[in-house]
Amino acid sequence: MRKLEIAAFNLASALIAQQNGAGRIELCKNMEVGGLTPEADALALAKDQLFVPVFTMVRPRAGDFVYNETEFTQMLQTILAYKELGADGFVFGILTGNKKIDVARNKVLVAAASPLPCTFHRAFDEIIEWRSALEDLIDCGFKTVLTSGIAADVNSGIHNLKQMVTAAGNNIEIMPGGGLRAANLAAVMEETGARFFHSSAVLSGDTADGNEIQDMISILEH
Repeated sequence: MRKLEIAAFNLASALIAQQNGAGRIELCKNMEVGGLTPEADALALAKDQLFVPVFTMVRPRAGDFVYNETEFTQMLQTILAYKELGADGFVFGILTGNKKIDVARNKVLVAAASPLPCTFHRAFDEIIEWRSALEDLIDCGFKTVLTSGIAADVNSGIHNLKQMVTAAGNNIEIMPGGGLRAANLAAVMEETGARFFHSSAVLSGDTADGNEIQDMISILEH
């Protein structure tokens, strides 16, 4: 069964996503920089009003994904605190200075999140050699990789996405995202063979469009 995750940058988007059939919410803030850690209050409100799983972005600042010790500690503390608030999973990613997976630090965060599942986000699209990186993520214990196929968007990365789905097998879920909308979903779905897809479903402003979500769900169900 194919599913759709909606990146919600506000509570309104999360509610629209649930009402229109999304299978999961990625809760974050600051769409203009690709998503940052939401406030604790936002997670608490979301959990009060949503019954679909809510995965929380853990990204302390905009920019690259190489974090200093203070930032890493902040990420760890966020995971521990947001577990207590009822998060259903976490979305994060730490790279080394030479664009590889920071295995040691990611392992610490995955362990802190346990038993909740973790998604490695689009930091993956800055990786130079994705095959070994995919093995690293499996070793770290991630359940899902959100990726546009090492490209600016899913249209550009569609060939890589197909190879990634094949390489991942049943060891980790490849979730195409990045410029994914109803207009290109069928092509990405058919070409890649992926089962889980990610979109903000934002057509204007920063709030998801309910009709766009319905259209995407309809495509996934056929």
